[in-house]
Amino acid sequence: MNIQTARRMRGVPPSAVREILKVAERPEVLSFAGGLPAPELFPARELGEAFQAVLRKNPGAALQYGITEGFLPLREWIADRLRARGIAATAESVMVVSGSQQGIDLVARLLLDPGDTVLVENPSYLAALQAFSAYEVNVVALPGDDDGLRTELLDDAMREHRPALVYVVPEFQNPRGTTLAAHRRHELAEAARRHGVPVLEDDPYGALRFRGTPSTPIAALAEELTFHLGTFSKTLAPGLRIGWVHGPRPLMRTMTVAKQACDLHTATLNQHAVTELLRTFDYEAHLGRIRGEYRLRCEAMLRALEHTMPAGTRWSTPDGGLFLWLELPPGLRDDEVFRAAIEHSVAVVPGSGFFVGPPQHGFLRLNFSNQSAEKIEVGMARLGRTLFDLQNRAGAPATVAAQ
Repeated sequence: MNIQTARRMRGVPPSAVREILKVAERPEVLSFAGGLPAPELFPARELGEAFQAVLRKNPGAALQYGITEGFLPLREWIADRLRARGIAATAESVMVVSGSQQGIDLVARLLLDPGDTVLVENPSYLAALQAFSAYEVNVVALPGDDDGLRTELLDDAMREHRPALVYVVPEFQNPRGTTLAAHRRHELAEAARRHGVPVLEDDPYGALRFRGTPSTPIAALAEELTFHLGTFSKTLAPGLRIGWVHGPRPLMRTMTVAKQACDLHTATLNQHAVTELLRTFDYEAHLGRIRGEYRLRCEAMLRALEHTMPAGTRWSTPDGGLFLWLELPPGLRDDEVFRAAIEHSVAVVPGSGFFVGPPQHGFLRLNFSNQSAEKIEVGMARLGRTLFDLQNRAGAPATVAAQ
């Protein structure tokens, strides 16, 4: 007997990145595919001590059911951090969620009906596109450039499509690594106000800035319309699954009900342990170590690309985060590069899976955070040989890029 799945799930594609990670599991493969933070930078010892302290001092509360909104001392800590960035947050406007990915799902559950429209930047974060597709909505993509989403197109798009939501990753966007320029943040906030459209500001990478000055969050510019997402996955450890949503207070009660229908509450023990860690741990110094190491790794990748890539290859220069975006030389396709790169023992993510609408096959996403500078150099040399080999098969001249 064949069991039919719900209609809403039939159009949800699998994560291309997760499928690629399965292929890249071979030990000889150097992977730049996943959005993985460096495990050697996880505060494993300090987290272990925090878990032990919580279980020693207050095991009953730490192992018991908790309230849906999240552990109050942790929400207060998060609200303090958000206020320091200009966001008018309180513990009552913050919910602790099971990773910021759950935050995307909860905002979609709260705001979107089948047939609604969501505006996104093209290309966009793959797992957000997955989440939206499960709610049977139309996703309309606007182009971006080196300054992020082209906000001068928003007014016309909002008039034409009457969206229920705008989704953006303003800091070190996944997949392109770009940052939404200051004037465009204001333009987005103003357009959202003019048209009464909520904004979902996904900010998993904002704490990882290693160049330039911090940007103003959109939630500080259009507080009454913006849901702001954050996470400890990129700064402490993704296995904790601790993220948060800050949103307009009148809607947070309804979001609480939506989360109750999903998982009751985020893991109590993990919330207590993270709170204990933040009480005893120099979090700012920890962030400084991460930023310093990721800057070294990003710069190692940029240097390696300069002397290993064929002419016609271009790439972004991020100021933080985990990724850069590589544009392939004319005539090469991301899917063929992926397959050939695996044969050279290097894994990358084809860029086509990040696009809404017709896929564009001339791009790769590269993760620089999860390999050492030495392995980055080796991996980019392997990728460069892959591109040269593919060009030679097609009869193209082989010269090194000068960017």
